[in-house]
Amino acid sequence: MKRRVVITGIGCLTSVGHGAEAFWQAILRERSGVGFITRFDRTKFACQVAAQIDDFDPAAWFPPHRLKRIDRYAQFSLAVSGQALHDAGLVQENGAATFDMGVSFGTALGGIANAETQHIRFLEGGVDAIPAALALQVFGGSAHANIAIHHGLRGYATTNSNSCASGTVAVGEAFRAIRDGYALRMIAGAAESPLSPLTFGAFDVIKSMTKETAAPERACRPFDRGRDGFVMGEGAAALILEERGAALARGARIYAEVLGYSLNNDAHHMTSSLPDGAAAIHAMEAALDEAGVKPEEIDYVNAHASSTPMNDRHEGAALRRVFGPRSPAVSGTKAYYGHPLGATGAIEAALTALALHHQYAPPTLNCDAPDAEGLDVVRLHGRPMPMRRALSNSFGFGGINSCVVLGAAE
Repeated sequence: MKRRVVITGIGCLTSVGHGAEAFWQAILRERSGVGFITRFDRTKFACQVAAQIDDFDPAAWFPPHRLKRIDRYAQFSLAVSGQALHDAGLVQENGAATFDMGVSFGTALGGIANAETQHIRFLEGGVDAIPAALALQVFGGSAHANIAIHHGLRGYATTNSNSCASGTVAVGEAFRAIRDGYALRMIAGAAESPLSPLTFGAFDVIKSMTKETAAPERACRPFDRGRDGFVMGEGAAALILEERGAALARGARIYAEVLGYSLNNDAHHMTSSLPDGAAAIHAMEAALDEAGVKPEEIDYVNAHASSTPMNDRHEGAALRRVFGPRSPAVSGTKAYYGHPLGATGAIEAALTALALHHQYAPPTLNCDAPDAEGLDVVRLHGRPMPMRRALSNSFGFGGINSCVVLGAAE
């Protein structure tokens, strides 16, 4: 018999708020966290904006000797996992190691921004300038490794790198690990810290990012006719997933239940999604099928909605195919916190769980002239509404499609 899996803790780092409650309050304020880039000289790039996290002080989280060994990507991972454990009431007082709890994390780029910085040091100072910890910082798996070491988690552990779907894949794989009996609890999430010149420039060169300069807060416009590209962001989120019986036994607060998950690939192109949306449609239908949920039972969709002209159009068409004339409420929430690449799916899974918990559909900011005909796009302001089932979509480079279905806590 497959076990039921619930979400009992949430941690977040975004440009609009840190921690589950602060993040949710920022969503209610309905203001974008996108601004002009100050992290480096932006004048060389066509895109001038990003969703930076400017109020994260790693020294407040980690002692100096630890900071030397972990880069910003790993710092984000550790911070949100700690937040989530505390939110779930699972902070281990004695630090005892356990095989019952594991880690499933995701990232598109891992420590690449740190590697870029260290390469400059290498060019200037030679091999002697390379920090001893560099080899342990740049690989993507440093997320789950550092989390496991810090919290004594000896169970199932993995970090995936499935581009912009990485966070959703991390949540889905954690769900299956618990459901199928490989773990009792999991920390599931993703982190990304991509704001460095070379990494930023790589996306600028392929013209996938916005060229908006007049009003940075309006640069990300999901489902709006005037959208012209995505806004890169940085951030992280972690969710505590637990076997439902164990969560109930300890009296845990339950945000939502994880009901289904899917992962597939367009097998078409590295940056362009299938025009007919066949794989995205299949991903949504497969997640619904695993959840045992019919399309008409979905009340809310947190769409991938990256604010690129093509991808929003293709996702909108796929949603119409799946849900037909009866559209659930649909939000594209990246105008708040940008697109933190691999971390996005985890942030949006957390936001979907919070939406179910609070029975409130967040708005799609900056969607003044929607072109998503046939979809009930929540825009201008959020919408209090009854919700029992919700879907969160993530679609990434390489044609990767991943979806999770969540249900309201019973």
